[in-house]
Amino acid sequence: MLAKSARLTESGDFARATKSGIRYSSTNFVGYLYITEFDRPARAGLIISKAVGSSVARHRLARKIRHCIRDHYTSLPQGALLVIRGLNKSANADCSSEITTVVTNLLRKSKDRAATQ
Repeated sequence: MLAKSARLTESGDFARATKSGIRYSSTNFVGYLYITEFDRPARAGLIISKAVGSSVARHRLARKIRHCIRDHYTSLPQGALLVIRGLNKSANADCSSEITTVVTNLLRKSKDRAATQ
C-alpha cells in the first residue's frame, strides 16, 4: 500500500499527468509521468476501466498494480505524478514485469527529455 502522501487523489493531477505527461504503452497498461514542482513528494494513481471486468477483478488488479508501484516509488523523481491505466484485458496480466517495464521506460524517457532541454 502507498502512503497517503504518495497517492494521487485530485482529478486535476490525473488530467495533468494524462494530457501533458510522458506516455509509454505496453500490452496491458499505459503509463504517464509528469514532473511538477520539486518540493513535493512523488505521487501515483491508477485508472482501471470497467472493461477490465467486474468490481472484484478491477480491485484485484488495482492491488497488484499498487504493490508493483510501491517497489518503484523510490526511483521516481521529486514532484513526479505517475498514473498507470489498466487496459481491457489486463486483469490476468503479469503486473510485476509489465509495470517494471512501463516505469523504467517512463523514467528513461523523462531523463532523455531533460537532457535535451
